[in-house]
This record gives sequence, structure tokens and C-alpha cells, in this order.
Amino acid sequence: MMTGKYRIQWMLLAALTMAVAAGPAVAATGAEIQHDAEIALQKLYDRSPAAKKLSTTAKGILVFPRIIKGGLIIGGQYGEGALFKNGKCTGFYNSVAASYGLQIGAQTFGYVMFLMTDDALAYLATSEGFEIGVGPSFVVVDEGMAKSLTTTTAKEDVYAFIFNQEGLMAGLGLQGSKITRLEK
Repeated sequence: MMTGKYRIQWMLLAALTMAVAAGPAVAATGAEIQHDAEIALQKLYDRSPAAKKLSTTAKGILVFPRIIKGGLIIGGQYGEGALFKNGKCTGFYNSVAASYGLQIGAQTFGYVMFLMTDDALAYLATSEGFEIGVGPSFVVVDEGMAKSLTTTTAKEDVYAFIFNQEGLMAGLGLQGSKITRLEK
């Protein structure tokens, strides 16, 4: 039987191993992040007409093409992305989250946030880290909602689309993620 001290060390090692197994978490260059973000955004547009429509009125579009998430009781996720305004890349960001609870697995996914208001864009620019669930109103768009979402019915500050989920992880969400500007 493992003592409490060794059990915690084993759990931390297992969580780290799962996160590493999900894929390399190597910091990319700005050009690599931008390229991957542009490809991910185009794939989202091809799959979701609602996302394409939102892009026409969004003040900014923040794209995280690949988030790596892993955990065993203690979990974490990390990814890097690019902000686009008027079709041009204007900055780079990371998305980080940690969690504790009943969870196990490893997964990769991507997400795109459509910043629909000047206030949402300003909050991203001026905050010491944009925390999802704090600040501007935020909605994760599922397939059902996407079918009825138009630029006239879109009333929230931020809409997020999650895509390219691979792996197996109990529970997926963006709540509690912190987004911080990177210098690239």
C-alpha cells in the first residue's frame, strides 16, 4: 500500500506522462503559430457556416489550433494561438489551465474565440490575463446552437468553437482557462 506522500508523487508523474504522451509541448515561433492558426481557422470555416458568418462582424478572432490536456486527478492544459483583426495577425497568446478532481486521460483539441465587441477585445488587450468565465459574456457554441446562430442573433461578447478533439479525457471545458499575451 502506498503512503500519501508517494501516492501524490505517483499521481503527478502519471499526469505529466499523459500530458507528454498527448504530444510535444514545444514553444513555436510566431510564424509557426500564425500558420497553424490560419489552417485551423479555414478548416473551422469549411465545417461551420456559423463560424464563417461570425467572422464577418467579429472585432477579433483568437485561434488556438492545438491545446494539449492531460490529467489523473490533477490535470493541466496548454496551447499557443494567434489573434487576428481584420484578417491580419496582431499578436500571440497562450492558454493555460489547471484542474483538480475526478479526471483521467489525455487529449488534444483546438478552439477559436470570436470577440464580438470592442469591450471584449479591450479586455483581452488590457487584462493581466484573460480568464474565461470572468469578464465578458462567453458562450461555447455546440453543433445545435451553430445551426441557429446568425450575426443578428449573436448577442454575447465572445463565442467559442471547440474542434479537432482527439484522445480520451473525462470532461472538456474552457472554464477557468487563462489566456495571456506572448512576446514572439
